[in-house]
Amino acid sequence: MLEGEHEADACIIGGGFAGLTAARELARAGKRVVVLEAERVGWGASGRNGGFVSPGYAASLSLISLYAGSERAKALYRLSIEGADMVRESVDALGARDACKPVHGKIGVMRYPARDALMQRRDQLARDFGYEVAYMPREDVRAVLRSDKYFDALHDPQAFHFHPLNHARAMARDIIAHGGAIFENSAAIGAVLDAPEKRLRTIGGSVRARDIVLAGGGYTTDLVPELRRAYLPIATYVLLTEPAPERIAQAVTSPCAISDNRRANDYYRLVDDGRRLLWGGRITTRRAEPRDLAALLRRTMISTYPQLSDLRVEIAWSGLMSYARHLMPQIGRLREGVYYCTAFGGHGLNTTAIGGRVVAEAITGESDRIRLFEPFGLAWNGGHFGTAAVQLTYWSYQARDWWKERRAA
Repeated sequence: MLEGEHEADACIIGGGFAGLTAARELARAGKRVVVLEAERVGWGASGRNGGFVSPGYAASLSLISLYAGSERAKALYRLSIEGADMVRESVDALGARDACKPVHGKIGVMRYPARDALMQRRDQLARDFGYEVAYMPREDVRAVLRSDKYFDALHDPQAFHFHPLNHARAMARDIIAHGGAIFENSAAIGAVLDAPEKRLRTIGGSVRARDIVLAGGGYTTDLVPELRRAYLPIATYVLLTEPAPERIAQAVTSPCAISDNRRANDYYRLVDDGRRLLWGGRITTRRAEPRDLAALLRRTMISTYPQLSDLRVEIAWSGLMSYARHLMPQIGRLREGVYYCTAFGGHGLNTTAIGGRVVAEAITGESDRIRLFEPFGLAWNGGHFGTAAVQLTYWSYQARDWWKERRAA
C-alpha cells in the first residue's frame, strides 16, 4: 500500500497488462515509475482471461478501415502483430517460460462451411502483412476437434496461449528490478491533472509526476469522468474442468488455443499438460454469479462435445472487460501529460502490449505512433442506451450465428 508522498517521472494507474507494459517500457528507458493498483497486479481482466495471444483487434479490419482508412488500418494491424511478438519475446526475456507455459498454435474454427472466406483471409494476411496462416479443411479439423459442430478453420502457428497471471507477475518483478515501484491496494481517489506537475492521491499517500497513464480497463472509476463515460464494462466467464485427461482426449487432441467464429465465441484450451480443459465464453452487461454461469458454460461445452457430458467443472470465475462502442482500444492523450490506454475487451493480450508501448514512446518522445489510434477516441458509451444497444447487438449476432449453423447442420 502506498504511504506518504512520492515523486516520479510517470505514474501509471492500473496494474494490468496495459499499465504494466507502459511502466516496464518507461522503467527500462530510465524513467522513475510508480504504478498504483487498486487491488493486486493482474487482478482484473489481465489475470482472468483465457490466455490467448494472437494478432488483431475486437474490430474487424474492414470496420477499422471504415473509421481510419485503408492505409491506417493496415498500420494498426501491423501494430497488433508487433504486440503479439512483444508478449512472445517477453516470456523468455523475463525468464518466465516455466511459469507461463506457452504453447504455440491457434485454431480459429467455423461453425458453418466457409472455405472461400477463410482462403481469402489467409491470402490477405500473407499479401498485406507477410503473416502466414494455414487453411484447415473440415476433415482435418474434426480429426483433432471431434465435434460435428465444426467445419473449416485457419491455423495460426505463431499465435499461442499461456498463463496470463504469471506473466503479469513476471512483468511486475521486472519493473521493480529496473527501479520502478508498484503499490497494490492503492486506489487513486483524487487527482489534479491540469498542472504541469500532476498529483494523485490515495487513502495512504500521494504521488507527484509529470506524466500520468490511465490504464484501468473494466474497473475504471469516476476519477476521470471522460474515461468512465467512454467504455462499457462487459463481463465474460471462464471455467476449469476437473482433471480427466482420457475423457478430454476423446474430444480435444490439439494442444492449440481454439476459438470459434461467433461474436460471443467459445474459446478454450488444454491446460496442465492436457489434464484439464479451460473453457471461456458468453458475455453479459452485468456480472452474474459464476456458479450459474458455470452451468451455462458447461451446457455450451457439452453441446459442442457430447462426449464430455460427465466432465465436472472444478472452478469458474468472471471478470470485467472494457469495450468502446467502436470495438477498438482507446489509446491517446487526454491533455498535456495525461494519457489513456484502455478498452481492450475482446482481444486484449497483444493490444495491451502494443498500447503500453506506444504510450511509453509518446512520453519519452521516441515516436508518435500513438496517433494511429486517433480515429478511435473517447466516444460516449451511450449510458443505459449503450448497454441496451450492446445487448441487442449481442442477441442479433447470436440469432445470425444460430441461423447459419442451422442451415449447415
